[in-house]
Amino acid sequence: MTQAADQLAEVQQQIADAKIRAKRSDDVCLIAISKTQTIDVIRPLIAAGQRHFGENRVQEAAEKWPALRGETPDITLHLVGQLQSNKAEEAVALFDAIHSVDRPSLIEALGRAVQKLGRSPQIFLQVNIGKEEQKGGCAATDIADLLTLCQQHGLNVQGLMAIPPADIEPSPFFALLDELAHRHNLPLRSMGMSSDYAAAVTLGATHVRVGTALFGARA
Repeated sequence: MTQAADQLAEVQQQIADAKIRAKRSDDVCLIAISKTQTIDVIRPLIAAGQRHFGENRVQEAAEKWPALRGETPDITLHLVGQLQSNKAEEAVALFDAIHSVDRPSLIEALGRAVQKLGRSPQIFLQVNIGKEEQKGGCAATDIADLLTLCQQHGLNVQGLMAIPPADIEPSPFFALLDELAHRHNLPLRSMGMSSDYAAAVTLGATHVRVGTALFGARA
């Protein structure tokens, strides 16, 4: 419990310091990335006050979070990994926010799920900010068309998400995502992870996705 509280406090302080540098007074949502972590590892972070958590896979989340939410109902759950269209209904039922929407077929599947379940998670369009073939995400030039499609299918799109290329200074990519969000009148930017979340906050991140800095390095 003490270690979890200390790690959470350290990350929160880094976010607060970054906001001061950027002269920001708005809130930044810290998402604890709990993929591969067990319920027993997650519980101390919940006890320390953390309420936003992120998972990469629908099935893994479905195995862990119903029990944890039974104990702590005010948890907000974010899907940050790639989502297959055939898992759209499960994702809409389980998650409060989906950060990885990037193609028409997924938008259509999510729209059907939202209509069927009467539940509308917050949606982020994922942008392939570094134009990397191995990564998910739409091209920046496709954002407008995908936003129109989301609107037609009743999706609640609030922001953009990106993962900059590894081993390259991320700040220009954060600045680009911030500019794209401004251009498309979207209020939220999901960007920044354990190694670079402070830089992301200084460049406009409203949501940062932090795993290692909170849970330690994965085996």
